[in-house]
Amino acid sequence: MSLKEQIDSDIKEAMKAKNKEELTALRSIKSLILLAETEKGSKESISEDTEMKLLMRAAKQRKESAETYQANNRPELAEAELVELRVIERYLPKQMSDEELKTKIEEIVKKVGATGPSDMGKVMGVATKELAGKADGKAISTTVKNVLNS
Repeated sequence: MSLKEQIDSDIKEAMKAKNKEELTALRSIKSLILLAETEKGSKESISEDTEMKLLMRAAKQRKESAETYQANNRPELAEAELVELRVIERYLPKQMSDEELKTKIEEIVKKVGATGPSDMGKVMGVATKELAGKADGKAISTTVKNVLNS
């Protein structure tokens, strides 16, 4: 079942359960997918990789919005963003733990033959491709810096 079909099915379930917060989040995901499909120059359907990128971007936006609302003392708005984030995360692959990420980055450093901080670009290029969808870009960058500086 494709992501779009899964979202449609989950929208029906949320409507039956009268779960407004989940329904709002699911509709926003469906909207993202439909916009990507109807974008000028795109094919009829989008790839699984593109779907994951859309979901990752949406999750990141929700996280940043929630942090902004928390900082501005708006907990009710922050909670709404966090509810949407939890719904989006159900469709994302499991994220790597810090230890798993560090181990994987160390393997990549050895593979590309990086020796120090000047090789950050080489390592980041490989790491972002291999770890796409499994770890946040900011976490990858921070881990690469730490590994190359030690």
